[in-house]
Amino acid sequence: MSDEVDAVIERVRERVTPDAAEQAELQAVAARLIGRANAAIEPLPVGASVVQVGSTARGTWTAGDRDVDIFVCFPPDIERERLAEYGLAVGHEVLPGGHEEYAEHPYVTGVVDGYEVDLVPCYDVADTTAIQSAVDRTPFHTRYLVERLDDDLAGEVRVCKQFMKGVGVYGSDLKTEGFSGYLTELLVLEHGGFRALVEAAASWTPPVRFDPAEHGQVEFDDPLVVVDPTDPERNVAAVLSADQLATFQHYARALLAEPRESSFERSDPDPIDVEAVRQRIVARDTTPIAVRFDAPDIVADQLWPQLVRSLDGITDELDRRGFDVLRSRAFADGTAVLFVELEVSERPAVERHVGPPVHVEDHARGFYEKYVDSDATGPFIEDDRYVVEREREYTTAAAFVESEALLDVALGTHVASALESDYAVLVGTAVTELAGEFGVELARYFDPKP
Repeated sequence: MSDEVDAVIERVRERVTPDAAEQAELQAVAARLIGRANAAIEPLPVGASVVQVGSTARGTWTAGDRDVDIFVCFPPDIERERLAEYGLAVGHEVLPGGHEEYAEHPYVTGVVDGYEVDLVPCYDVADTTAIQSAVDRTPFHTRYLVERLDDDLAGEVRVCKQFMKGVGVYGSDLKTEGFSGYLTELLVLEHGGFRALVEAAASWTPPVRFDPAEHGQVEFDDPLVVVDPTDPERNVAAVLSADQLATFQHYARALLAEPRESSFERSDPDPIDVEAVRQRIVARDTTPIAVRFDAPDIVADQLWPQLVRSLDGITDELDRRGFDVLRSRAFADGTAVLFVELEVSERPAVERHVGPPVHVEDHARGFYEKYVDSDATGPFIEDDRYVVEREREYTTAAAFVESEALLDVALGTHVASALESDYAVLVGTAVTELAGEFGVELARYFDPKP
């Protein structure tokens, strides 16, 4: 089996390593961009320098990737407003057809000769203890890895990135919550190669901690901790979710048990159609409810945490009201959907409400007086507590979701605004209409895999 694993890794390595022509082309494009950026900073009233960062600077990009990241480093004493102003001026000069995006501060992104290019301003700080913006760390990351990754290890990183892409755990965006490129490179470097990493990961018991530079100063409460060798107060794996770490472990074991090249290829399911969705709902005998609304016009890293927060708020309230959520998911494209599948969709007209123990005099008296002359049944005493059976506010989950009470649950700010404007509620087989926009997502939902 050892030979089979190595043979698969070697074939993947050959496939994901850019050939000489691709490497030369990328280097030529990067050199032209750096030249343009250097020319653009000359007339500025402050000194600045230009550096290439990211996987293309470190030689760890996989064949076919066409991303180039250029940073313009400004003196640390200029104001944030000037940093943004000068950075955007350089960005638009280098990328005349580009557009502005916003992370911690604005930057320019565009396409040059088929390459996706980000031109990002940062502060040229002496070390990471002086950073003023999260992106200020990036040049330090590049320098650290360039000094330590030789061609062989760079090849191992490419294999690891391809594996993570194949099993769906690559990407530190807040939708994926997976492994960043920098985290992947540090893990491969720490273990000396891809195979050693997956063999170790197969037996990890979180929390797992690595401290490449032996800082040993700060404790982190995360399932995987990789202390940033350039910044002892940062866990590089902070974004990585427990689910995605477990998924990586699952597929690491699967690769070692049954090495296949297909493990390195992302395979999306075929989209499920309306009739197939209907059949799944009928067979499961559950009640799905979907809240559908126009997706807020914000960047994905702002949208997804708000969708997750909103979904949690709705599911928590449905559970509290006795509708027993089986599973839930958020979808987003042109519209956004908070999809909840219920084991119980309808409850009796009355609900049991337990009050304080009778001996807790002040609270007990208040509870008793509130209900003694009401339409509720009781108060009566059970296990030393006052109890009433009162009219249930919403006897169906649909009635609750369709009511204004939905807006009182914990929602993301932009999601709340969107729902206040308008939303649709789909119940039961009516959710089949989601198949047109979210056929792939529904296929994953009804046939989940690690």
